[in-house]
Amino acid sequence: MNKMILSNLVHRPLRTVISIVAIAVEVTLILLIVGLSVGILNDTAERQKGIGADVMVSPPGSSFISGITGAPVSIKVADRLRKVEHVTAVAPVVMQMNTAGNVEIIYGIDLKPGSPNNFNDIGTPFRYLSGGPFQGPDDILVDDYFASQKNVNVGDRVELLNHEFRVAGVVEHGKGARKFIPITTLQELIGAQNKASMFYVKLDSSNNAQQVVGLVKQIPGMEKYSVRSLAEYLSLMTVQNIPAFSTFINVVIGVAVIIGFIVIFQSMYTAVMERTREIGILKSLGASKFYIVNVILRETLLLALGGIVVGLLFSYAARAGILHKFPLMRVQMTPDWMLTAAVIAVVGALLGAVYPAYKAAQKDPIDALAYE
Repeated sequence: MNKMILSNLVHRPLRTVISIVAIAVEVTLILLIVGLSVGILNDTAERQKGIGADVMVSPPGSSFISGITGAPVSIKVADRLRKVEHVTAVAPVVMQMNTAGNVEIIYGIDLKPGSPNNFNDIGTPFRYLSGGPFQGPDDILVDDYFASQKNVNVGDRVELLNHEFRVAGVVEHGKGARKFIPITTLQELIGAQNKASMFYVKLDSSNNAQQVVGLVKQIPGMEKYSVRSLAEYLSLMTVQNIPAFSTFINVVIGVAVIIGFIVIFQSMYTAVMERTREIGILKSLGASKFYIVNVILRETLLLALGGIVVGLLFSYAARAGILHKFPLMRVQMTPDWMLTAAVIAVVGALLGAVYPAYKAAQKDPIDALAYE
């Protein structure tokens, strides 16, 4: 049977190749779209983790997705947070979404030596790969990923929020944003003087995070503030918790299944019609309906496996191309999603082959042998 199945596939090489490529596109579509979504999400979570804060305090009603709330609260909230037990440092940050070119979050931070709001007091200080900290109000720091993709060096001019900045330093990635400007400058640009979007809080021990969360919410006037430990924030940064992310991925998977179903259905249905006499001969020799169905489904399974292998190769090649061309993009292809994509491809292909297999099994051997 296996020899016959291979002969059938080789006999129509173009149709076989088209079927394999279509299933490969299905697998690649799932892995790349999901990989991009999960990669960007995990990259955001890792960069928040890299700041080094133990607790994150946001204005009332703000989302756990940082950077979409503007700067609605007084920066003096930081002084109140410093009085909380176990708190060793507080850094207010202004966050502004920029949609010119790429969608990104700009951080306005304080790096003045001796300032109680110094961003470097939260976790590990910036590691400068070239240049240094702000020298003036129109300076900007960029991370190495951005500098690599945009070919930016210290001293270059960068336009941001309709304002021109001088690149003062290139820092190692992983500290929240990819672009940092002086907090007072960003406050002026968005009309939020002496306001902040987020307060990063450093504790004497991360084990005290939940206790501090409770203490902050007991501060008069801060009962409705969004206060989360870093561990809680990271647990929320999943596809299931991001609005519309799950729906988006389900739509992608649905489209991929439809692609696999239609292609295999067309391929197998055509194959059945072309092999009418062959099926008649098999049935006249005593082949059962189950045997005929088994031949069609095993042929489909072989096409699906070939498509999965080619799809994985396509996905890795596309991932390498994306990372080379766009270093800021993150594509994560986990074993779990590879297995999921493979199962989806096989199920879609087998569903597409069910009706052609049924039609083949129902053929009358006398009519099939008389078929021209």
